[in-house]
Amino acid sequence: MSAAAGGSRSGTAGDWGGFEDNMQGGGSAVIDMENMDDTSGSSFEDMGEMHQRMKEEEEEEGETGAAEDEDGEFLGMKGLRGQLGRQVADQMWQVGKRQATRAFSLYANIDILRPYFDVEPIQVQARLMESMIPVKMINFPQKIAGELYGPLMLVFTLVAILLHGMKTSDTIIREGTLMGTAIGTCFGYWLGVSSFIYFLAYLCNAQITMVQMLSLLGYGLFGHCITLFVTYNIHFHSLFYIFWLGVGGLSTLRMVAVLVSRTVGHTQRLILCGTLAALHMLFLLYLHFAYHKVVEGRRPVLS
Repeated sequence: MSAAAGGSRSGTAGDWGGFEDNMQGGGSAVIDMENMDDTSGSSFEDMGEMHQRMKEEEEEEGETGAAEDEDGEFLGMKGLRGQLGRQVADQMWQVGKRQATRAFSLYANIDILRPYFDVEPIQVQARLMESMIPVKMINFPQKIAGELYGPLMLVFTLVAILLHGMKTSDTIIREGTLMGTAIGTCFGYWLGVSSFIYFLAYLCNAQITMVQMLSLLGYGLFGHCITLFVTYNIHFHSLFYIFWLGVGGLSTLRMVAVLVSRTVGHTQRLILCGTLAALHMLFLLYLHFAYHKVVEGRRPVLS
């Protein structure tokens, strides 16, 4: 019994001895609190600083994000306005281009003007003679030729006669040229007075179109051409007044009779026909005497 007990003690002592050796060899189990670093853990002060720093970073990020959002909205509005401006400019360009193309194709097409110049010379000759004969029947509208070949040739003829008279009377134009003055005077009268009488005829409810008015006034210049051609070469004032009343008066009466037949109402007839007669006769006086005044004013300077 004693031997067994001694053996068991010796075995137990051996086990504890191994444990003690292991403990001594492995290291001490006692923790030295003095050797620990105070910065190895996070204190309350460190946590507060970190929280404050994170809060400041979040605020800075929020401000940066708001600024970026505002910049993005500004750039977005600016880009939208620029896009709308480009679209409006493109639409205006397309509309202007279509209108210009339509106008060019309209005025460049010679077929549109062909009916107004498609006339035989014999017809022009007959209409020239008719322009000097006043009509008697004014109860129904008289026919007016709707062509512009004869009136245009008469305007060019009047330009040539006026230019001839300006050169033979030694007329000096201080601004411009003789040719430009003659063309501007004749075409200005034909187009300007035709437009004015057409507007007056519209107010007086006369049945006439713009082309018919141009044709009527153009053929009415035939008497002016005859009168000026004779009086520019034969310098007698009495002869001029005879042609002015005879030839110029006949062509004016022809136009007045045609307008009377196409106008309803005595007052409207008086206004329309009186205006046309006064303008037509006064224009003939102007063409005869205007340039002689320039010569007479220039002679004392030369002498």
